[in-house]
Formats: sequence, structure tokens, C-alpha cells
Amino acid sequence: MDKLDLKILARYQYDTRRIAASIGSEVGLSAAAVQRRLKALRAAGVIQAELAQLNPTALGVRITCIVTISMAPSSAPHKQLDRFKRELSASPAVQQCYHVTGTMDFVVIVTVAAMEDYAAFARRWFESNKMVARFDTHVVLQRVKVGVGVPIECA
Repeated sequence: MDKLDLKILARYQYDTRRIAASIGSEVGLSAAAVQRRLKALRAAGVIQAELAQLNPTALGVRITCIVTISMAPSSAPHKQLDRFKRELSASPAVQQCYHVTGTMDFVVIVTVAAMEDYAAFARRWFESNKMVARFDTHVVLQRVKVGVGVPIECA
């Protein structure tokens, strides 16, 4: 990756609908050159996915919870822990899941339509799971900033 790739990515990651000619005029390349570079960046795995950011409230998904999870000491052999991560990540309610350092083992972002849905989710994933020693739920009051953009320096 060179500086031109970084300049392209800095623009493309926030609006994948921008036409290549528009990006090209800003970075000094033709539309075809921008398209070739984007194709190469996809093939290299730098661009992992191109997604639509949906408004959860407009879709009736009004509750976002940030959940911290502490696993029971030595109760989670690697295979079980890997299965827990895989299955939790496959849940449509889970937007993000991080295995972290510190006093907690996981931070999970969960979105649901109603608190009853979150209660059922918590019972299934945390309360009935012997590997989970403790979990704390923080209900989001306001979405201040949401995104997956990566800071790119391409001076």
C-alpha cells in the first residue's frame, strides 16, 4: 500500500457510493486507476466489507446495550471459549464482540427491539452459561458516535 491507496481509503471508507472519478480527482488519479486500486485492496483483504449503516430506531431496534463479561477462572478451556466467541458472534443481536484485557474478558455491543428481548438474550448467553462468572450491562441513553472508520494518516 502506498500513499495514494491511503488517500483513496480515507475517502472511500466513509462513503462507498462515491464514484471513482470523484475520488480520483481529489487524489490525482483517473477513475480507472482508482477502481483498479480498490479492486486490489479488496483482494488483499484491506477492504473487508462494504456495508450499509442502518438507523436502528427506524427499524424498531431501540435498545443498545454495552455488556462486559468476566469468565469464570479456568472454567473455559480454549475449545469452549472459541465456541462461545463463535456462537456469540453469530447472534444477529451482537453488533460487536471484543475479547479484551483487564478486569473483564469480553465487551459486547448488543442491539434489541425491547428490554424483554435483552433479558431473554442475557438469560441465554450469560445467566445460564457456566463459563460466565459475571456480566454487567450498560444501556445506551444516546448514540453519540457510531462507526467503524479507521483513522488514516496520508499526509
